[in-house]
Amino acid sequence: MPTVDDILEQVGEFGWFQKQVFLTLCLLSAAFAPLYVGIVFLAFTPDHRCLSPGVAELSRRCGWSLAEELNYTAPGPGAAGEASPHQCRRYEVDWNQSALSCADPLAGLAANRSHLPLGPCRHGWVYETPGSSIVTEFNLVCDDSWKVDLFQSCVNVGFFLGSLGVGYIADRFGRKFCLLATTLTSAVLGVLTAVAPDYTSLLLFRLLQGLVSKGSWTSGYILITEFMGLGHRRTVAILYQAAFTVGLVLLSGVAYAIPHWRWLQLAISLPIFLFLFYYWCVPESPRWLLSQKRNAQVMKIMGHIARKNGKLPLVDLKMLSLEEDVTEKLSPSFADLFRTPQLRKHTFILMYLWNLGVMVCSSLCDLGGIITPFLVFRLMEVWRGSPLILFAILGLVAGGVTLLLPETKGVTLPETIEDAENLGRIAKPKENTIYLQIQTTEGAGT
Repeated sequence: MPTVDDILEQVGEFGWFQKQVFLTLCLLSAAFAPLYVGIVFLAFTPDHRCLSPGVAELSRRCGWSLAEELNYTAPGPGAAGEASPHQCRRYEVDWNQSALSCADPLAGLAANRSHLPLGPCRHGWVYETPGSSIVTEFNLVCDDSWKVDLFQSCVNVGFFLGSLGVGYIADRFGRKFCLLATTLTSAVLGVLTAVAPDYTSLLLFRLLQGLVSKGSWTSGYILITEFMGLGHRRTVAILYQAAFTVGLVLLSGVAYAIPHWRWLQLAISLPIFLFLFYYWCVPESPRWLLSQKRNAQVMKIMGHIARKNGKLPLVDLKMLSLEEDVTEKLSPSFADLFRTPQLRKHTFILMYLWNLGVMVCSSLCDLGGIITPFLVFRLMEVWRGSPLILFAILGLVAGGVTLLLPETKGVTLPETIEDAENLGRIAKPKENTIYLQIQTTEGAGT
C-alpha cells in the first residue's frame, strides 16, 4: 500500500503548487528575523553623557565646541576596559554660578580635577544620536543597562514557553490553525509594543509576542516539509531557514531609513497582518488530516495539488483502516518523546544541540537565549575571551553527539512512535500505519 510520500510522487513532489506554498511561507520566515534580532536597532546604545543643568548655557555663552564642552565639564576617561566615567558620573558642581570662567571653569574650584566630588546622573542623560531607541527613551544606561538584556531575555522566555505548547496546538488543532492564530496574535502584540507607554508594559508585550511568534515560524516550517516530496524536503527546509537571513538584510535597510524605534517597530509589525491571507493561499497539511481521519478533505487537497501540478486528476482516493483495529484519532503527547529507548536518546541529544543554538528541542535553544545575555557579560568581566572558549567547547561536544543520531537522508518521515523508534534500523513490516489507495484516470493512448 502506498504511503503519503508515494501519493506525493503521483500528484507531484515539487510542482507549481509546492513552489507557490514554499515561496509564500518563506515570507513568514523572513518576517521573523526582526523579532529575534531587532534589539540591535530597537535598543542600540548611543554615546551619552550626564545632563548637568547650566552646562548648555555656559557652553553657548563661551562658544565652546562639543569637544571643548566635554573637556571642561565632564570627567576624564577611566581605567582600560571600564565605561567612560562621563557616561555615568558628573561633577557635583553648580554650573549656573556666574563666577565660572570660560578658559577653565573648574580651576577656581579645585587645583586638581580628581579632587572634585563625582555624583550620579540625577538629571538624566544627553544622547548623541539623531534617532531614538528604547535605551534613549527609558534611560536604560549605566545602572539600568541590565534592563536591555532583560528586554531580549523576555522574548526568549516567550519562545521557550511557546515552544512547549505549539507542538500540541499544531497536532491537536492543525498546522494551519496554529499558523493563523499565532500570526494574528503576534501582529497585534507587535503594534502594542510600538505604543507601549513604559518599560514594564514593553516587557510584557515583548514576552507575549515571543510566546506566540515562534509558533508561527514553526508551523510554516512543518507545512513546507509536509507538502514536499521526499527528494526535496531537505532542500526546502534549509532554504526556509535561509529566508531568515534575507529578513536580516531587509531589516538593516528598514532600520537605516527609520531611525526612531516606535516607527520601526510599527514598520516590522504591520506587514505581519498580510500573512492572514494564508487562510486562502495555504491548505491544511494532508498528513495531519490523515491522522485525524478527515478523509474527504484529504481527497480535496490531493486533487487540488494534482491539478496545480498538471498531473492526472485523482478519481478515487480512499483512506484504508489501520492494520490493527484502532478507531480513535492519533493523539500525540509530550510524553511520547521519551516513551521508547531510541526516541528518548535522540530527544536528549537534540535538546542539548538546540540548547547551544522543531518543537521541544527548539525550545531548549530559547532557554539558552534567556541566560546568554547575562552570561556573556558576566564572563567578559572575568576575561573577554572566556565566552568564546566556553562556546567552542560546547560546540565540539555537540558535534560529537550528533554522530549518535540516525541518518535521515532519503528516509521516509516516521508517522508513528514505532517508526521513530526504528528510524535508522533495518526496515520491518509496519503496523499501525495509515495508508492511502489512489486511482488515477488514464489519458487517451496510455
